[in-house]
Amino acid sequence: MVLAVVVMTAVAARAQQVPIFTNYYDSYAVINPGFYGMSEGVNAMGIYRNQWTGFKDDFTGEVVSPRTFLASADMPIKILRGGVGLSFMKDQLGFEDNIALNLGYSYHMDLGPGTLGIGVALSLDNRKVDFKKANPLDDDDPVIPTTEQSDMLVDMNFGLFYSVPETFYVAVSTTSLLEKKGKALQGKSSTSASFVGDRTFYLAAGYEYQFLNPKFMLNPSMMVLSDIASTQINVGARFWYNKMVCFGVNYRYQESVDLLVGFVIKGIQINYAYDINTMGLKLPGSHEVSLSYNFKLDLDKHPRIYRSIRYL
Repeated sequence: MVLAVVVMTAVAARAQQVPIFTNYYDSYAVINPGFYGMSEGVNAMGIYRNQWTGFKDDFTGEVVSPRTFLASADMPIKILRGGVGLSFMKDQLGFEDNIALNLGYSYHMDLGPGTLGIGVALSLDNRKVDFKKANPLDDDDPVIPTTEQSDMLVDMNFGLFYSVPETFYVAVSTTSLLEKKGKALQGKSSTSASFVGDRTFYLAAGYEYQFLNPKFMLNPSMMVLSDIASTQINVGARFWYNKMVCFGVNYRYQESVDLLVGFVIKGIQINYAYDINTMGLKLPGSHEVSLSYNFKLDLDKHPRIYRSIRYL
């Protein structure tokens, strides 16, 4: 069943290129280039997500659960009046294997009590599907390719990220802005199917509520993403103690309830999320781990002092 879905996705050549993470506040560098450099140091981050852990294909018994790895880094550069960022992501689903690389720049401007980052990024996305691993109902179907197919899509991402330090942030962005189309897939007969970038829009926001006791803090947040054909909504909150330990919950509309826990150890923030599936399809849960660290820089810059958005 799962492999059939993957085949249909690959042949139609449309798939959401940027997976959503439960720790989505750790993934802004890949979905919103306006985020680049919005702190006083180098932000380095990595996420590993194993969705529907252990899920197997009914026909082959092979584990086909989606697995995604993301690594990113960004930093402010005074002479550029903004920041630069780089991200790498590897996404595997069945016999589909995608690798994406983003490199971009964000221009920063003071706006009211906060800072607005206006960012653009070059996106290189290598899409690959190994059709030899497919198990079609008809082995002689001339439309379905029988070899490994791949292509490189060159596109761009755009984003606006507005932050008021230690108060709130709001961001809008789009990935695969140009929705580039790759070469036609090679099958047993001519076909118009090809790899296509799926333009996706994002809206994100977060708020920092400080209790009278400074040891306690609440961080509600939300993320909405849509490729027009479908929309996903995430709403959650994390409760912090002494800026060292947090517990939280996230609700992904009509998909999952997610439990969150995080720790800060010697400046390294470690977040773990477990997704409890609510779709009623007997799908197993999902595991996700993220690590992030901010390398402080002694920057002679504007007198405003900003801390990492990831700790909002």
